[in-house]
This record gives sequence, structure tokens and C-alpha cells, in this order.
Amino acid sequence: MVECLDVSRELERLRSGLWFVVVDFEADLGGGSTGRPGRARAWRFARVEEDGAPAAGAWAGPASDAWTSSMDQMAYQAAVRRVREHVREGDVYQANICRVLAAPLPVGDDGGEPDAAAFAAVLAAGNPAPHAAAIHVPAGAGVDPVWVVSASPELYLSLDGDVLASSPIKGTARTPEGLLPKDRAENVMITDLVRNDLQHVCLPGSVEVTDLLALEHHPGLVHLVSRVRGTLAADVADAPDLWRHVLASTFPPGSVSGAPKSSALRIISELETVPRGPYCGAVGWVDGDAGRAELAVGIRTFWWERGSDAAGGTLRFGTGAGITWGSDPEAEWRETELKAARLIGLASR
Repeated sequence: MVECLDVSRELERLRSGLWFVVVDFEADLGGGSTGRPGRARAWRFARVEEDGAPAAGAWAGPASDAWTSSMDQMAYQAAVRRVREHVREGDVYQANICRVLAAPLPVGDDGGEPDAAAFAAVLAAGNPAPHAAAIHVPAGAGVDPVWVVSASPELYLSLDGDVLASSPIKGTARTPEGLLPKDRAENVMITDLVRNDLQHVCLPGSVEVTDLLALEHHPGLVHLVSRVRGTLAADVADAPDLWRHVLASTFPPGSVSGAPKSSALRIISELETVPRGPYCGAVGWVDGDAGRAELAVGIRTFWWERGSDAAGGTLRFGTGAGITWGSDPEAEWRETELKAARLIGLASR
């Protein structure tokens, strides 16, 4: 038995059972959105078993030259310049601008969907990530289908009892020496935004930054990571709709929207040409019975959808960068290329 839950309407049901969650960046959970439609869904399975790394299988991805981008270099650099104008005008301090890569990937000759488990094994071997995830419910299972495979390095939210934590990433380079003062300033701004988000649902004085500008090494690049945690206020921790309060205060993640968040979301809607979908949303699990959860920011994330005809399909992947007054348009484009290169290479045959 598989059950699918509309998280935006039935958040209180996350208080019991083990749910696997995928929330689109555009989903409106009460904390602001881009105004585009987005889904927030969770799936519960009749049987859940502990397992190790996904078994290697035969992954047949799209051709390496089949990928197209929702914004080419000229369009992306123009968007960066427009964000800098918004910063100069005082509308925003930072906005994350993204583009979506897409490649055709049809169903198999037998009508089967692409093998998400095989692809997850490819990513686990070639780009291990602390918050990697894969969830696949094929069409015809009787509930909403989903196909998401993620190699996310970033924790959006974790819950352990009444302790709520987040680890925003801002600042990316090939080596530590490539990180700039702009990267550190970006990280501090977003860490302050996340701290403020958590304060809406945590006990006064309990929110603390336990790490600021920590350096993390990942395959082919480095990140600056900060860590924030707090203790949930008693009325939130005990509320049947705990997740309504938490998500309304924190979603979408600050590191992939900007500061102030409401202004950044408006600018994102103005400049980005396609929805992000699961990219930059939330991917993970909530165990209501145990009072625990772990949701990753849906970056380094692929998602597949069927086309209008039964045999067609498209594999998508998002990449982006945080834009501030100190941003250089060409350098920001290169950052999006850096973030995508390794993973697109692994996805392509």
C-alpha cells in the first residue's frame, strides 16, 4: 500500500507515521512564494526496510549534448545585472537566480520509467553527498507519481525532539583559495535570515549559530556552511499542526531565495523563465512517531517527468548562484556551470 498526502492541506498528518517528502520551491506553505503553482507532497509506504547504498544497476541517461538551459549565458548575465540594480535601489540584499537544464529521456521499450535506483547508485559512487535521496513512485501506482534523485549537500531542516536545526550553504568555489569576501558576506546574510526564521518558532534566546563560515569539501568544489539551531517553543512543539508553523516560518529555504525573502521571491518570479519544481525545494523524511525529521534543500537535484505522449519524458536539473552587489555576471555564470558540470556528466551517457 502506498499513500500520497497533499502536505499543503494536511500538514497535521505528518505528526504520525513515516513520510517521504518532496516539496516544490514554488509551493505556498504560508511563508511566501513566487506566485507560481507548486506541489507539496509526502508518501507513506506499507513496508519500510533498512538498506545500505543502492545497488548498482544499468543507468541509461540522456546524451551529453542533449541538455538545454532555460537561460543561456547572455540571459543569465542580464538577470544578474538586474538583481544588482535591485540591490542598488534598496529592494533586496541578495537574490538567488537559477536556471534549469533539461534533456529528453523517454521511457524504455517496455514502458518502464528511468531507473531511479540505478541513477542514485551512480551519484553515490561519483558524487557522494551527506543528504542524498531518491524517491520514485511510478505512474500507475494508484497515487501521485514522483521521480526525484538528489545529491544535496545542504540541510534545510532537521528535527530531533524539540531541537530544530538548519545548515545553510552560501559560497562555492573549486578550492578554498577561490572563495571571495563576497562569498563570506553572502553566507553571513543568509545565516542571519535563517536565524530569524527559526526564532519565529523557537524559545526566545535559544537560537544560536553553532558554526559560522565552516569549510566543507565536496567532490570537485568547496562550500562555506553555517549551522543554526534552536529549541521549539512549547506551544509549537505540542501543536497538532507543528509542521504548519515550522514550514510557514522557514520555507522556501533562505539560501536559495535571498534576503529579504519576500523581495527576493518577487525578483525570482520576475527574472526566472521556468518553475524550479523540486529543485531548491525540500526533499527528505518526517517520522512523526519518533519526533524526528531530516529535510534537505533540493539542490544538486534531478527530477524526471513524463511527456505529453506516453513514451516521452524529460530529465531536469537546476543550478544557480546567490547574487549580491559584489557579483560579477560572468563569474556567477561560471559558478552555475561549476555546480552542474560533475553531476550532468554523471547523468549523461
